[in-house]
Amino acid sequence: MFPLRFKTRYRFDDRQTGIAVPVSLRVSDVSLDLTAKIDTGADYCMFERGYAEALAIDVEKGELREFSSMGGSFQAFGHELTIQVLDLTLDSTTVYFYQDSGKMRNVLGRHGFLNRVRLGLIEHDSAVYCSPYDDDLED
Repeated sequence: MFPLRFKTRYRFDDRQTGIAVPVSLRVSDVSLDLTAKIDTGADYCMFERGYAEALAIDVEKGELREFSSMGGSFQAFGHELTIQVLDLTLDSTTVYFYQDSGKMRNVLGRHGFLNRVRLGLIEHDSAVYCSPYDDDLED
C-alpha cells in the first residue's frame, strides 16, 4: 500500500474535453483568471498570447522556442511569472505564450506545473487532488 495525502481536491466538469482547472496568472500586482487543462503529455505550460498582452507582457521579449505537437510545429515565448492552480501558488514559473494569436489551447504541462506538485486523479469521481511537491503532509 502507498497511502497519499493531498492539500486540495477539485471536482472538474466531466462534460468538457480534458481536465480543466481554474488558473490565475500573475505578474507584479496584475493577475488574470482563466481555465487551463492538465496535460501530462505537454512538456511546458502554454497559454494564449492574448493573456500575456492582458498582463502587459511584451511577448517577443521572452525566450523564443520551437515546439512540435501532433498538430504541427509552432513557436512560443517563455516568461517567468506566478501561477496559481487549485489554491497552490507557484512562484517563478516559466510559462510560454504562443507566438500566433490564433492558438487557443491553455495547458499545464510537466515543466512549471507537474514537476512542482503531487497530483492525483480519480477519473471516475471527476476529481483532481493536488499538493505542492515539497509539502510535508505527515501526521
